[in-house]
Amino acid sequence: MYRNMLRIRRFEERLAEESARGNIPGLLHLYVGEEAVAVGACSTLRKDDYITSTHRGHGHCIAKGGDLRKMMAEIFGKATGYCKGRGGSMHIAAPDIGIVGCSAIAGANIPIAAGVGLSSKLRKTDQVCISFFGDGASNTGAFHEGMNLAALWNLPVVYVLENNLYAISTPAVRSSKLGNISDRAAGYGMRAAVVDGMDVLSVYETVSGAVARARNGEGPTLVECKTYRFRGHHEGDPKKGETYRTKQEMDEWEKRDPIIRLGEKMIKERKATQAELDAINQETMKEIEDAVAFARESPSPKPEDATKFLFAS
Repeated sequence: MYRNMLRIRRFEERLAEESARGNIPGLLHLYVGEEAVAVGACSTLRKDDYITSTHRGHGHCIAKGGDLRKMMAEIFGKATGYCKGRGGSMHIAAPDIGIVGCSAIAGANIPIAAGVGLSSKLRKTDQVCISFFGDGASNTGAFHEGMNLAALWNLPVVYVLENNLYAISTPAVRSSKLGNISDRAAGYGMRAAVVDGMDVLSVYETVSGAVARARNGEGPTLVECKTYRFRGHHEGDPKKGETYRTKQEMDEWEKRDPIIRLGEKMIKERKATQAELDAINQETMKEIEDAVAFARESPSPKPEDATKFLFAS
């Protein structure tokens, strides 16, 4: 879990650098700070299980086992990427490892996850789908439709709400009267839980129970993870979002860095040494360098292939 969280962090930090240099087309919505949610949740899944993801989806894809080279190449818009450079940052899909796809439309993946769960049920497998989405997406019609259908049909879906307190720049307290958005689950007859999204072990424990119930045919669960993004809504958001949130708030959340917390816990419990953690960091940095080199050296898609790999034309 420590290695995977660090892999996400270093991947995202390097993307920020490459974006600033003008090497990446389009917007980037980075996952820095929220790593415990993706890693804790995806660590409960098998390779043949599924996830649906969001515009802020790199962390989910890496946690589900995504290849760093293919992901980096995709974000660079190269032909060797997961979607041959056509999906970019916000639309990565890797069906072979259960990444059904990411969507830039807030809330769009929630009913898609219900469809994935229905597929598992109709095929009579015990596969589970985790659907990641944010507090902003919980205020869309897709949230109501997807959650209601999943509950009604008792589908094997775990909805993981990443409540990072802001929908772009709108505070969650200005878009919902609920202290816990997960209270809405009661309206669908669905189980719910609230967890510290900055603690990977807490996320793992809570989501594990939800996944086990879903796999056993006991229906969906909504798990609300209280978390925080350390960067702005997107790269280019002035001062990492300080125009709509205070520096004090940002500093307080950064003190709860999930990677530092797990590292300190392992050292305290003598499950790892600082030297071992430093070695993991160095190994991770080499992985990232390799992925960037692969992306840079990969060819761009050919103009004559623009109509290939389409469902319709």
